[in-house]
Amino acid sequence: MEKVYILGGAQTDFERNWFKEGKNVIALLKEVINSALKNTNLSYEKIKKLNKENKIAVCIGNFAAEYYINQGHLGPLLTEVNEAFYGVPSARYEAACASGSVAIDSAMSKIRLGDYDLVLVVGFELMKTVNAKICGDYLGRAAIYEKEAKGVEFPFPKLFGKLADEYVKKYNLDEERFKKNLAKISCINYANAKRNPNAQTRKWFMNEKQANFRGNPTNEKIGNMLGISDCSQVTDGAAVVVLASEKYAKENNLENKPIIKGYGHRVAPYEFSKKMLESKNSQYILPWTREAVCDAYKRANLSLKDIDVFETHDCFTSSEYMAISAFGITEPGKEYEAIENGTIDFTGNKPINPSGGLIGCGHPVGASGVRMMLDLYKQVANEAGDYQIKNAKNALMLNIGGSATTNYVFIVGK
Repeated sequence: MEKVYILGGAQTDFERNWFKEGKNVIALLKEVINSALKNTNLSYEKIKKLNKENKIAVCIGNFAAEYYINQGHLGPLLTEVNEAFYGVPSARYEAACASGSVAIDSAMSKIRLGDYDLVLVVGFELMKTVNAKICGDYLGRAAIYEKEAKGVEFPFPKLFGKLADEYVKKYNLDEERFKKNLAKISCINYANAKRNPNAQTRKWFMNEKQANFRGNPTNEKIGNMLGISDCSQVTDGAAVVVLASEKYAKENNLENKPIIKGYGHRVAPYEFSKKMLESKNSQYILPWTREAVCDAYKRANLSLKDIDVFETHDCFTSSEYMAISAFGITEPGKEYEAIENGTIDFTGNKPINPSGGLIGCGHPVGASGVRMMLDLYKQVANEAGDYQIKNAKNALMLNIGGSATTNYVFIVGK
């Protein structure tokens, strides 16, 4: 099968509020595209040349620009960035919080079919154009809106709060111990974010006392047993990865670049209650997430022992807790072992989210999958700076959409 190479890319600073800066989506895209081209030794002239040969395409990941910035028809947006994109095939891909991953999936397919030698994958979301309550309602479109989100204040914290409740029930866990483990996950991500110069919370404070003190004014309860410290951030941002064919890599002496070794893509029942009903007889509370992980291992011909670092979709601490067993780090119901013994810490044997994850780095919904892929590239290419995991040869990411409805897994290595 045709190898798909990752040449690199770029990420905006997720701390920034583009609406307050008076800058629009074109300014956001212009900045991230210019940085990505510089980081991958590309230019607009090179794009024009590849376009004449019909060897370049663009895949854009975005969830809800129609709501946040009143803009649909996102595929052609890069023509506003630079005229080099005139004529370049470009389209928008959407899968809620996994929109970036479905764009990556499409880009991989275009390269493996031999249609294109270079594909720019662009993920973005501008979310700070509205207040938190309206933002929460917009995000509710990633659930069954009429049943699970309409008229519900902050629907997704409540859905992932239900996941936490179901976890305690299914595996007969001690609730206080479980909540302490969720707080520990939060603190790990905040601590990791301090090493990442593009992380939204790199200047924020969080410790275990604060994370465990849910219900106080600075850490209000927002979804059953979850507090604000258990939640990912509302974020403005964009990320780009540049994918290339084996032919392009050979012709440009780029064969030492990381490749996508395997992937998994599974869809679960849409409604959360149906997920719980269908998973009653499974060892896993979210078996479709586990299946996506297993598919990626199988396609890459790798297993857990080969993975040196993970980036996971910690939209909430409960989703990261679930991911630990989905990766195979522990058996289902025993995730607390990996949290309490330091396995998933930055210096642990199976570090998760050295970037800070969605809780620490930020979560511009359409960009998160692309940002995770970029961080996998950085780890394997030894370009992650202060949050580099030593000797990282293979890296795995999990990106989910909705209440783990869409599940995407990618494995990157040399």
